[in-house]
Amino acid sequence: MAVEGVQQIRRMRGGAQSHLMLGTDGHAYVVKFQNNPQHPRVLVNELLATRLAKAVGLTVPTCEVVEVSEWLIKKTADLDLDFGNYRERCKPGLHFGSQLVGGLMPGQTADYLPEERLEEVRNLEEFAGMLAFDKWTCNANGRQAVFHKRTREKRYAATFIDHGHCFDAGEWRFVDAPLRGVYARNIVYRQITGWKDFEPWLSRIEALAADKLWEIMDTIPPEWYDGNAEELELLGERLLERRGRVRELITDFRESSREPFPNWERPLEERGTGRFAEPEWADTLHEGKFRGRLM
Repeated sequence: MAVEGVQQIRRMRGGAQSHLMLGTDGHAYVVKFQNNPQHPRVLVNELLATRLAKAVGLTVPTCEVVEVSEWLIKKTADLDLDFGNYRERCKPGLHFGSQLVGGLMPGQTADYLPEERLEEVRNLEEFAGMLAFDKWTCNANGRQAVFHKRTREKRYAATFIDHGHCFDAGEWRFVDAPLRGVYARNIVYRQITGWKDFEPWLSRIEALAADKLWEIMDTIPPEWYDGNAEELELLGERLLERRGRVRELITDFRESSREPFPNWERPLEERGTGRFAEPEWADTLHEGKFRGRLM
């Protein structure tokens, strides 16, 4: 069931030109509209990736489908999108909403911290888990995070946001590259000394049940993917196939010229053909197994 948007609060920064809106549940949502300047599929990417990240235990905002009425759009002069040489009214209907990190309550929120404060982030170890997730989902953008602390807290906590470029944004393909989907500053990876530091998130990705993926996909409004269930199912199948490649993709990043893990303790594994052993579930996945799942 969708949350109804009842008031626009302000415009937000970013390529999708989101609007901060108040919902009937009392929460503030960063809303991305179907007719955003990037691609309608970024709404699919946001909902799917956010809920998958939450399923493996990563710190992401709660997300909902937000319904914005034609009446509200007509009554709110600022609910539009800038396409450069013209402006377009936001489209009424069902859109993606991510709860505002920190909400509207007092506190401090930042999208940048100096290194001495970044090292003190309470859940800094989650950047390793998020790296595994971004490699799995082929995030074509740099990893985005915001940092929040309540008024009396001394240390910030990171929340991972903006998953619209997972699956290569509107392309829904997986073009892997070592430096894709990584945080801009190496300091967040300095504590990584081996595979144990990617746990428990890496093992949860590798063991994610297919039923959980399809359950999340069932919550995506068909208008976000133009009713093309076959392409969405293919995306799901590719994600399931990629569960066993995440270590390989992390290793490619580890061996890159960026040298992100200076404190890695173990020697490089013998990679052979460049593929890791397939997990036990791999032999149950065959071409077309899930075809028609969302029809």
